Amino acid sequence: MGLRGFRCLVIVLGGMLMPCVPSSAYAQGATYQVTYMASGEPDFERQWPDKVWNYAGAITISQVMGEPPKFKPIAHAKMGYDRKFLYVVFRTLDKHVSSEITDYNGPVSQDACVEFFFAPDTAQPLRYFNLEINAGGIPLMGYYAYDTKVYTKVGKEDLEKLEIRSSFPKGVVDAVEGPVTWTIACKIPLDMLEQYAPVTSPESEIIWRANFYKTASKTANPHWMTWAAIDYDKPNFHLPEYFGKLAFD
Repeated sequence: MGLRGFRCLVIVLGGMLMPCVPSSAYAQGATYQVTYMASGEPDFERQWPDKVWNYAGAITISQVMGEPPKFKPIAHAKMGYDRKFLYVVFRTLDKHVSSEITDYNGPVSQDACVEFFFAPDTAQPLRYFNLEINAGGIPLMGYYAYDTKVYTKVGKEDLEKLEIRSSFPKGVVDAVEGPVTWTIACKIPLDMLEQYAPVTSPESEIIWRANFYKTASKTANPHWMTWAAIDYDKPNFHLPEYFGKLAFD
């Protein structure tokens, strides 16, 4: 499996350092090339700046669903993989950031939240995991068979197998007005996913379907943003027919 990507520069944006994302990495065509982590897994204590992530292209999460927010966050994501894990990292320039929800599988999307929905079985693109993580690093995760409307929550014991690092503290009830840049990094074991669904092993030329989201439904700045555009009249992330493609290299 080849190592593909580029080194990502930074620019000053609104007083914050943010990654410079080339136009080819945006959701035009909604295809993301997922980098094989040949040089080893990223340092999850460092999150976004880790040198391993420099080889992974970044996508932007900018398609707004519903009413445009008063402040539109600037959100990017990167992804990588190896034979045992998926690696996902988000970086967001945000305002009105809270992390009130501290219970696993609680309503984390009410807070400042990033989300990764992905269908890991190439034979069943309408069956997917929804992984939602608030700014404090608290996850909600389930597996939804969209075609049969059967939803299975991932148990707390399995959620604890996720390695999640956040730059923002847990349990923040009084929102930080900002602007503030916060990051989430997550390591997802493939064998944990296999306890809930068939998984087509990620490798060269395999394509999964997926979407990346940024939301904060109950803050002073409610918003719903996607990577792959969704043609729907109100915010709804659970529409796998609009998922983009994850093309593993």
